[in-house]
Amino acid sequence: MERLPKLPRRRPDAHKGDCGRVVIVAGSRGMAGAAVLASQAAYRGGAGLVTLVVPENVVDTIAALQVCAIVRAQPVNLDELEADVLAVGPGLGTAPATVAEVRRIVAATKRPLVLDADGLNAFAGEPGLLAASGPPRILTPHPGELARLTDSTPAAINRARRRAAETAAKRFKSIVVLKGRGTVITDGKRTEVNATGNAGMATGGAGDVLTGLIAALVGQGMKPWEAARLGVHLHGLAGDLAAQKLGERSLMATDLLDFLPAAFLAHERIPR
Repeated sequence: MERLPKLPRRRPDAHKGDCGRVVIVAGSRGMAGAAVLASQAAYRGGAGLVTLVVPENVVDTIAALQVCAIVRAQPVNLDELEADVLAVGPGLGTAPATVAEVRRIVAATKRPLVLDADGLNAFAGEPGLLAASGPPRILTPHPGELARLTDSTPAAINRARRRAAETAAKRFKSIVVLKGRGTVITDGKRTEVNATGNAGMATGGAGDVLTGLIAALVGQGMKPWEAARLGVHLHGLAGDLAAQKLGERSLMATDLLDFLPAAFLAHERIPR
């Protein structure tokens, strides 16, 4: 396994615009929490500015829950928003209009992209649309989402996790982060299996935290491969630190947010 990358240095005179502008397209009625978790993780990951683009019917709810982010109602012209990276998918739902909008965003954006959850489900049945060349993309499926993209089953994916992830990375011209025990990170040429994390992280919202965290690292200037590797490691490490204090059974996604600072500090102490 390659040595984990260093975190980007932050200049003493840095301002928020220097520290990564992350735009997250997420949320729907009943799934507002996914958008909030992703945006909070982006801030915990070091992003300077986070803009949440959400359906109009949940703007007030999300704005009340996430007081640090800018909250914008859909529809919005993403090209008008300053962004170093886009994250699309947490809690969006799969209504036909949403699916069409996700496909439009992915086809049109020139920015690095983290695609998760319903951002991936939007391409189920039309995976060829996801295979088109474009800016760097990081896909973060769990086995069920990858199965829907590849006309497979979660059981088949789990029987050959490394091969399934590598095949998908090549097919979709993307970095694939196949979540689960021993998360696989691959670009189709390089592959690593993450060693951090525990069964307590099998809880709703944990994937939304990972999406925001990886997006924050990309936004701060890390190469997508390095951001994916480090994001997965730190996400799992936060889970391990949380489990040491709280136990695995009671662990919630919000605990990952609380323990991300300790995970970052632990990583920064590693001798280089």
